[in-house]
Amino acid sequence: MTRRRPRALVLTGALCLALTACAADVPAEQASPAASPSPTPEPGPEQGTVRTSEAAATVLPTGGLALAASQTFFDRAPVVVLADDADPASQLRASSVALAVGAPVLLDDDGAALATELDRLDADWVLTVGDATLEARPGDETTPEATPDAEDATGDVVVVPAPADDAALADLLGTTATEPLPAEAGREVAALAGVERGSFTPLQAPVAETAPSDPATAPATAAPTTEPETQTAELPRLELPEALPSTLALTTGDATELLAAATARAAGAHLAVVPGGDPRATSETVAAVSGAGAEHVVGLGDAFGDAETLGWRAATAATGVELPGGGQLVFPGKRYVALYGSPVTPALGVLGEQGTPETVARAAEHAAAYDGLTEDTVVPAMEIIATVASAGPGTDGNYSTEWPAEDLRPLVEAAGEAGQYVVLDLQPGRASFLEQAQQYADLLALPHVGLALDPEWNLGPDEVHMVRIGSVSAAEVNEVVDWLADFTRERNLPQKLLVLHQFQVRMIQTVPEVDRSRSELAVLVHADGQGGQGAKQSTWRTLHEHAPDIEWWGWKNFYDEDSPMLTPEQTMSQVDPVPHFISYQ
Repeated sequence: MTRRRPRALVLTGALCLALTACAADVPAEQASPAASPSPTPEPGPEQGTVRTSEAAATVLPTGGLALAASQTFFDRAPVVVLADDADPASQLRASSVALAVGAPVLLDDDGAALATELDRLDADWVLTVGDATLEARPGDETTPEATPDAEDATGDVVVVPAPADDAALADLLGTTATEPLPAEAGREVAALAGVERGSFTPLQAPVAETAPSDPATAPATAAPTTEPETQTAELPRLELPEALPSTLALTTGDATELLAAATARAAGAHLAVVPGGDPRATSETVAAVSGAGAEHVVGLGDAFGDAETLGWRAATAATGVELPGGGQLVFPGKRYVALYGSPVTPALGVLGEQGTPETVARAAEHAAAYDGLTEDTVVPAMEIIATVASAGPGTDGNYSTEWPAEDLRPLVEAAGEAGQYVVLDLQPGRASFLEQAQQYADLLALPHVGLALDPEWNLGPDEVHMVRIGSVSAAEVNEVVDWLADFTRERNLPQKLLVLHQFQVRMIQTVPEVDRSRSELAVLVHADGQGGQGAKQSTWRTLHEHAPDIEWWGWKNFYDEDSPMLTPEQTMSQVDPVPHFISYQ
């Protein structure tokens, strides 16, 4: 495209850096020869034009990330900051400059795509940092007005080298420099997040300390010069573009995302560091997303998945609701210690041996015994039997007694108020796991409530309990996975734990085929073997060999059936790998 010449070459004094047009000069032929010469009015500041999106979420590809960020956050930017692709120090400094002037920052190796982007932005000036260079494009002609030692013109784009001196660069930008901000390796983006937009705060990598040398053998060095760096090129008066307060940019904090993060901040978007790419991961990331109140979320890089995934994860984080132990993910970083049983009867486990307040206190005591045995957060938990296998068919003929959800609610809510996690255990008899799970939807709608499937008590159409151990196929489990994952996503709930009980391979022969791709859920296989520790450890190893890709595992300690029952110290030191969910029955 044919673009207008930059006004930097025809105006004198302070010029306006801008993203919109300055007032046009009055044509010479319209001026009266008799009129007294009038002073040339100083052009007012110009602003950049930023882009808004109606999409709930956008994910920018890791490849060409800096360029994609410019295309996403800016409609027009007559000034573009250019960094050296091979020099991290240049990229740090360029990011500082971008925030100071409210301009996108690009890399000098983007080739033809860079030229196309400069045209799209209608860029008049390119401010190069370090050794960054803007190569001439086919058809470009050097403008004769450009002074070689002041400004380089590539076609109709004026290239202005940024001074290496902070004060000189700040003067060029029309501002003052604050104290440099150290940016440690791996924390460059985190440092950038602390820089105020519109402020020139140089980001600097820490200088490596060197051992003192012998003055007698040290090479001679030139005396430092006291002369200030000269800069004959000028940039216009600056004014930041209007901000994007309803947009939140997410970065993992990786240094490769620095320039994109700087461009987002320069456009006035909020910025949050989300290590790993899942905004649900920690209390800090949940607070950052929920506190931003953004209508549009932009993920900087492939770590954030696709736009749909980022959209629902960000919507979940925006609720600000956290799981016991912090964040909205069940794992990693947490280990659960649970009481197992039913509040209806003590015959089914220790959970029902006392009243509600005492059960909550007992769960906390069991968990406290594991504090200090792991670096992870220990979360007290309860596994409540919601449907219990029965010897007779019952009125509905399914050989399972479903306790009313409202009968379980007092204990479930008391656990939640105490910061404890709850798992509802299903023993379906001839009913389906999915059918029974749906009966407890009101309780599963609570953020701290997950689900457990117990195949031991899953019967075929003509089977009864205590004749043979039940089993379930991966296909049946996946019906529950799909329903519970959709249920969780649609309600913007934190991730839910789905426990699969097993003490024989045949109970879930196809456990490797269980769908673990739904990140709304964390799927855990729970080894329920009882008896001597040698047999239990053998079962533990066999289950692991059968399903080596399962990441999360549970272990059960039986008060009466184990010989002997492991202590907390023994559970954490003798069970390998260390279980993530430990229950007591």
